Amino acid sequence: MIKEQFFPTTIYAKDIKIDNDLLANYIINWSKTDKGVNKTNKNGWHSDNIKDTQTEFTPLVTELYNMQKEIYQEEYLERKPVIGNIWANLNPTGGYNKPHIHPNALWSGVYYVKGSEKSGNLICSDPRPGVQMIMPARKKTQLPKHLWNECHLAPLVGRIIMFPAWLWHEVQPNNSEDIRISISGNITIGKKEEYLLVKLVEQ
Repeated sequence: MIKEQFFPTTIYAKDIKIDNDLLANYIINWSKTDKGVNKTNKNGWHSDNIKDTQTEFTPLVTELYNMQKEIYQEEYLERKPVIGNIWANLNPTGGYNKPHIHPNALWSGVYYVKGSEKSGNLICSDPRPGVQMIMPARKKTQLPKHLWNECHLAPLVGRIIMFPAWLWHEVQPNNSEDIRISISGNITIGKKEEYLLVKLVEQ
């Protein structure tokens, strides 16, 4: 029997070392003076887009850009990536993010500044609507990943997770007694002068 797999959905992860305490303190203080915006966040704080004058984020932006260059090579894309926008998220106890996608972007990602195993997983769902029409019972065993209908990714501090922007995802409620802090962003293509963050990273 010949077995081949088509239309895979790849999720990339990379662990980095930057000053998370500096980022956490900056984001917490920012949230105290700015009401933020209302997107998919519930019972939490979502910042406006980070600007190139906020140099506290320069190390992370550089890591994001370098990681995306590697992904573009893996995905056989010819054009260089451009960081379209990034923003900060602060979820206190009970805070979560509704299911959503990121239109007008190629890749999206999240970096975990502060969190724990109880502060809510990132859940990515099978993007193929047809597979939800019939879901037969399966043997009670460890299923291979190509048979999963969703994956749960733990909020590991210091980790970047990148996924296609069209992939439906959500964040579970924070069930810990501490805040969960993350930074999310979108990668696109285009003229670099069109975007706010170009001064933070050499391209």
